[in-house]
Amino acid sequence: MRSPRRVALGVIFALLGLLWSLQGFGVLSGSSMSNTVTWSIIGPIVFLAGVIGVVRGWRGGTPRH
Repeated sequence: MRSPRRVALGVIFALLGLLWSLQGFGVLSGSSMSNTVTWSIIGPIVFLAGVIGVVRGWRGGTPRH
């Protein structure tokens, strides 16, 4: 069974992770987060967590026995 809540949270996390990554790598400037190594590390991790959340929510999460 698909979980719309998990998919929605995964999308939000993926978008935040993408935003933080772009700021950390200096693609998006004008912020205190721009060109910062911390956000260059945290951003991709949050992005991957969001993608995993979307995939697990779409597939129905973990199987229950």
